[in-house]
Amino acid sequence: MNIKISFISLGCDKNLVDSEVMLGLLRDKGYTLINDETEADVIVVNTCGFIQDAKEESIGTIIEMGQYKENGKCKALIVTGCLAQRYQDELIKEMPEIDAILGVSNYDKVIEAVESVLDNKKYVAFEDNDHVPEEYINRVISSTGYSAYLKIAEGCDNHCTYCIIPKIRGKIKSRTMESLIEETKYLAQNGVKELILVAQDTTKYGIDIYGEKKLPALLRELCRVDGIEWIRLLYCYPEEITDELIEVMRDEEKVLNYLDMPIQHANNDILRRMARKGTKEMIKDAISKLRKAIPDICLRTTLITGFPGETREQFEDMKEFVQDVRFDRLGVFSYSPEEGTPAALFEDQIDDDIKEARKDEIMALQQGISKSVNEELVGKTYSVIIEGYMPEDRVYCGRTYRDAPDVDGMIFVSCPYELMSGDIINVRVSSSNEYDLIGEIINEYSE
Repeated sequence: MNIKISFISLGCDKNLVDSEVMLGLLRDKGYTLINDETEADVIVVNTCGFIQDAKEESIGTIIEMGQYKENGKCKALIVTGCLAQRYQDELIKEMPEIDAILGVSNYDKVIEAVESVLDNKKYVAFEDNDHVPEEYINRVISSTGYSAYLKIAEGCDNHCTYCIIPKIRGKIKSRTMESLIEETKYLAQNGVKELILVAQDTTKYGIDIYGEKKLPALLRELCRVDGIEWIRLLYCYPEEITDELIEVMRDEEKVLNYLDMPIQHANNDILRRMARKGTKEMIKDAISKLRKAIPDICLRTTLITGFPGETREQFEDMKEFVQDVRFDRLGVFSYSPEEGTPAALFEDQIDDDIKEARKDEIMALQQGISKSVNEELVGKTYSVIIEGYMPEDRVYCGRTYRDAPDVDGMIFVSCPYELMSGDIINVRVSSSNEYDLIGEIINEYSE
């Protein structure tokens, strides 16, 4: 019997990796994977439960997919991921359309779940969130095909007061270097050129299994894998950025001069209330070291506005920091109180309209900074990885080393000959705005 399975992955890139592993398991078992929920026999929703908006999206998606059991061909609905882990009892009780629920450490049980629901049996699998599923590297690359995330660790030991992740996904659990190298080789053999390293805190990679931070050593090994041309680092905490890591970024050609460094705030009092390990001074020192060693480094960060107790003076302190440091890329979230976190119980909560107004202020400030930064790129030449073609404008779109997928800008390029997604070409920037670049090809692209 040809069983068709449709998969919906919500939330972060780390969740996407779990989804790709489940897709690989299902494919290798002989199931047919499709993108059309209306034709699916089984629908799997990998949920996010990080903040309120993500929870609402996950619940809405479950309800929407559940309707295909009545109006489509769907025989069963499976729910997994962070929302399932966090609210398993509520989902079981309140959403009877769900036929199987898997916890975050049980995505390797997806085959058992499918077999059970097709046999008209409910299925529930939850283990302790510090359980480590069996390694499986033959995942389905569901994004571009030439760019893939490599999850180097699961869980987190930081316990920031606003964050529920340690309770959902447990303590840090690093993967071995051997398994990560093997998976990288598999990805390269399947056409991946850009490897994006992710974890809740990539800079602490290895500390649990090797007794010390091993990210620099891992990067050196991954650079030796044939076929991988770009390696990008996300989620590096500033207080954990070592001189050795900076040296590897500077010296290894494949490691892009790009660093995602979520600082969340820049006022020391707020950082302490967040239980962040660093201070404004430590953050500035890390940025100074990075820019001195790697002058063309592109720095991305994320901030939170309206954290409980944030005064106007403390907010202005963060604004001044943003103005002084001039991050190349910056995103802002308004604080979301999450049940089960210490910060949700703080008495001095900020009104939503104030949170949003402060978020808008930071983004307006950053818009001017980003425009200025992009103007400085005009006339310079960069390698660009092509992502696609826009026939209505007759231009190709792509990314430089300064642009992570889905979160940063694009560069748009006219080209007299046909390019393929994943091609890497040299482009001279001819104009810019605060988000994107326009460029012109200057030589033949490299195969």
